[in-house]
Amino acid sequence: MSAEIRHKIQELCEEISDHQFKYYVLDAPTITDAAFDKLWNELVTLEKKYPQYKLESSPTLQVGGGFSTSFAQFDHIEKMMSLDNVFDDKELETWFDRIDKAGVKNGWLCEVKVDGLAINLLYEDGRLTRALTRGNGTTGEDVTLNIKTIKSVPTELSGKNLPTTLEVRGEVFFPLQSFDELNDSLEEAGKPRFANPRNAAAGSLRQKDPKITASRPLDVVVHGIGAATGISFEKQSNAYELLKGWGLPTSKRYKVVSTRKEVLDFIKVYEKDRHNVEHEIDGVVIKVNEISVQNTLGFTSRAPKWAIAYKYPPEEVVTKLLDIKVSVGRTGRVTPFAFMEPVKVAGSTVTNATLHNAQEIVRKGILIGDTVLIRKAGDVIPEVLAPVLEKRNGSEKAFVMPSKCPDCGSKLRAMSEGDVDIRCPNSQSCPAQVVERLFYIGSRSALDIDVLGYEAAAALLADKLVVDEGDLFLLTEEKLASSRFFQKIVKKELTAGKNVKKLLDGLQEAKSKPLWRVLVALSIRHVGPTSAKALTDKFGSIEKIRSASIEELSNTEGVGEIIAESIKEWFGEDWHKQIIMKWERAGVALVDAPREKLKQTLAGLTIVATGSFKDFTRDEAIEAIVARGGKAASSVSSKTDYVVAGDSAGSKLDKAQELGITILDEAGFKLLLEKGIN
Repeated sequence: MSAEIRHKIQELCEEISDHQFKYYVLDAPTITDAAFDKLWNELVTLEKKYPQYKLESSPTLQVGGGFSTSFAQFDHIEKMMSLDNVFDDKELETWFDRIDKAGVKNGWLCEVKVDGLAINLLYEDGRLTRALTRGNGTTGEDVTLNIKTIKSVPTELSGKNLPTTLEVRGEVFFPLQSFDELNDSLEEAGKPRFANPRNAAAGSLRQKDPKITASRPLDVVVHGIGAATGISFEKQSNAYELLKGWGLPTSKRYKVVSTRKEVLDFIKVYEKDRHNVEHEIDGVVIKVNEISVQNTLGFTSRAPKWAIAYKYPPEEVVTKLLDIKVSVGRTGRVTPFAFMEPVKVAGSTVTNATLHNAQEIVRKGILIGDTVLIRKAGDVIPEVLAPVLEKRNGSEKAFVMPSKCPDCGSKLRAMSEGDVDIRCPNSQSCPAQVVERLFYIGSRSALDIDVLGYEAAAALLADKLVVDEGDLFLLTEEKLASSRFFQKIVKKELTAGKNVKKLLDGLQEAKSKPLWRVLVALSIRHVGPTSAKALTDKFGSIEKIRSASIEELSNTEGVGEIIAESIKEWFGEDWHKQIIMKWERAGVALVDAPREKLKQTLAGLTIVATGSFKDFTRDEAIEAIVARGGKAASSVSSKTDYVVAGDSAGSKLDKAQELGITILDEAGFKLLLEKGIN
């Protein structure tokens, strides 16, 4: 039973992290909010019931999925938090009851929840010096040049009493009317349309060429203050007045109310009027207006206790379920999906919806030919809720999960006891799996290779330029020039030569990427960025990871037995060894870059670094601790030896003071690194 629980928690963590990656990094979600919330709540319930099996890398401990992409990265001065959600009036009442104990006196600030991309604007002496995406909440991507192309964002603040340092939190969005015009122009040019305005905003903001961003009519609304020096205010609404007075684009759609009924009235007004707002909204944010009460309530590890997002129910429509098909993923997982008559919902036309697994289809009682109720809330793929039984005419038929892989004909089966998913065991040569793995190698979570998208991966395999991922780094300009994929690009964009060069340059650059990225790119089941970093930090080379025992692997922090067994199983396959050999011959770095062996001054010490520092980023502080034999913990407990507190240290500093733990400033930290505790 314990093994099944561990396995289920690991599976949920893997699935949730995958969905978060697609949402936060790729801006291409493949699951509805409702389906994601179901997975999330299931994981939270299991972790509460079986805390001994909770993973240190659990997504429930992360903000914003814990992902960041290929732009330069910098720390926020003050952490950017997520928001907890409620989905109905009863859940909102429970939240009200909980925070009322802190003595709410001056009511709540209600504002529409913009469905956009979170941004953090840093002003120093009134000048915009940096703009970061939220990233993992601690570190974000630098998009300053692109933000400066947005007309509503002032590069210099106006007014009096400007703070020396000011972090402004807000949302970048794509106005709905402009979004429709952009999609029409893309379609006319023969280019793919954006799925929804949020994707358009994220895609536009992440352009490497600011001229492209400047051509897109992005807008910003600001709604909060992070770190700030030289200012104070008693109410959240005062902060909004200050921001507006300095020339920043605050929302017109907020209201301070004094009763719960007024909060509910505000929610209902915008639920009814949600499609008449200039940008997409997915709910209302309710904040305690009084700052002193906010401070009393404090934060969880990922969200303020004094604010909540009331999420509107997703839109629902009906359409005809024409067929149920299956797709095969990079690890062989076979997933059924609904193929439907096209229907417009939540601003986009959809034809497909995931059905997760055969058990889910049976549970919902869905038949091929049914009229089905689907819902969608801004995501790419909607959720099939249920069949509309009164529309049945007797011609409907039950779906039968295929017994053979639709791409290679192999017999499908569950790969482990208790696994609800079936998989194609032909990992080596199943075309669907090979294409998905090639595509994943090029993704941002792996080696981030420009041009290596899904279409390119499929063409490389179809043209027999590669047999599997082992051949990827052996590609040449001559081979690529003969590919149908690049011939197609010639006809479409007249840039085939450039794309060949970009792919070859990307492959060359990928050869020297950090070792943890190479490990992720191998598509070993359960091995994601967090566990890959832990493994490569400990072992330092692919060969040492391969030769390590299950016990040695599972004793790595954040890894555990399930991941360890998966690694041993992967390296046990001869054809996997051939991939490693081919990559090594092609010059892919399979050993971590040599690092100076430092004196182990922090051996046996547990240290928490919090806040921002002058001479260290947060990651550099952590690396400095680990490189000297210490453990860099993410939370303060009675087992913590030291807390290193920089500017805006926040709740961790408070906890350290409460527990009587020794607190060091940056100078003290440097001395500890050099000399240890002697």
